[in-house]
Amino acid sequence: MHRVVALVRPVQSTFELGCAVEVFGTQRAGVPQHYEFEVCTETPGPVPTSAGYAISVSRGLSALASADTVLIPGWMPVQTPLSARVHRALLRAHARGARLVTICSGVFALARTGLLDGRSATTHWARAEQLAREFPQVRVEPDMLYVDHGDVATSAGAGAGIDLCLHLVRQDHGAAHATLIARHMVMPPHRDGGRAQYAPPPPPADALDGLLEWTGTRLGTSLSVGDLAAHLSVSPRTLARRFADQLGTSPGAWLLSRRLAEARTLLEETDLPVEAIAARVGLGTAVNLRRRFHTRVGTTPGAYRRAFRVS
Repeated sequence: MHRVVALVRPVQSTFELGCAVEVFGTQRAGVPQHYEFEVCTETPGPVPTSAGYAISVSRGLSALASADTVLIPGWMPVQTPLSARVHRALLRAHARGARLVTICSGVFALARTGLLDGRSATTHWARAEQLAREFPQVRVEPDMLYVDHGDVATSAGAGAGIDLCLHLVRQDHGAAHATLIARHMVMPPHRDGGRAQYAPPPPPADALDGLLEWTGTRLGTSLSVGDLAAHLSVSPRTLARRFADQLGTSPGAWLLSRRLAEARTLLEETDLPVEAIAARVGLGTAVNLRRRFHTRVGTTPGAYRRAFRVS
């Protein structure tokens, strides 16, 4: 039996812990049980949760000494440092071959061990910039649902923790067993696309002498970078410099992001066909919209609409 031990702390997220329990710790009729699941904490006893009640945890850090997988189901507040005891226990577990896995904010605890230095990792889209800022040696992948290096693995938001746990089951016991568990959970065994489809589109910035607002009302036209520069009576090179200084991007990249943000809104709120949306946001054809959309958002317009359509 593969032993999974979740390391919890106050205040523990019940949902993130529950994601792991559902995949690794729930017995189901007709489904082979390949995992043992246990919970531990640094100081055994009652552990407050985000739901307002406490859970009783009897095992301490010694439980990690025999774990095949150590799972950190969230770490809030994310700025909480690792105690010396937890730091040592995680490094010892990894050194003897245990797999270290995090869900959502749990990556902040793992990053503090140094085991993610020089490697890629992910977390919730709202904390990706903070993770990159606080741990510059970690390559943050903002569009991934999960990142698995074999010995360490991280996931994006809490729901993506289920994606990662099912992925680990596929790695351990094959796709058929993972699919069987997913069916019992009434979950897709694998989600299409990455995390970019779940992060909100960037809001239009109101800067550059009203240029961005002016552009936003003309997305359906064949605007070019030259048109933007002409509106401000500056050269394209000067415009590029001002965009870089004020927005940290290029005029062309910003214009494309605004077109795609508008496309996402139209997919969510209207029944317009993809061809009409492409024309309305200035991307010309459905083929061009699909290609750009898949590159930036990680899925197709049709799949995005089915997932996010506002009824």
